[in-house]
Amino acid sequence: MDRIGFEEMHELSIAENIVNIVQENLRGTGLIRSVKIKVGKLATVIPDSLEFCFSAVTNGTILENAKLDIEIVPIVAHCENCGTNSEIQGLSFRCKKCGGADVEIVSGNELQVVEIELDDNVREKK
Repeated sequence: MDRIGFEEMHELSIAENIVNIVQENLRGTGLIRSVKIKVGKLATVIPDSLEFCFSAVTNGTILENAKLDIEIVPIVAHCENCGTNSEIQGLSFRCKKCGGADVEIVSGNELQVVEIELDDNVREKK
């Protein structure tokens, strides 16, 4: 296994948490085919690093051959002035319609497991 550098420590912690969530919720169900997560742009996750770390921490677990499906969620803000929701690009947290700065972030900071796909060949234990 390649070494994990300092810059991947954030992603390593996230990968370990994903594995813990899956194992706690699906204890004894068999192998996992895939795990889908939503990651907001504000979560500052590097997808390639997260996939690498996920592969490293799943070795020897029920997630060993699982695919990590990462959906990147854009930053969307709701403008309190004009009521518009708009996607934020870059570091300018202003409404695209009216230019107002009184905005509330409504998406883009997510980091959640949204779907776990089990291997069809494994039946749940009773």
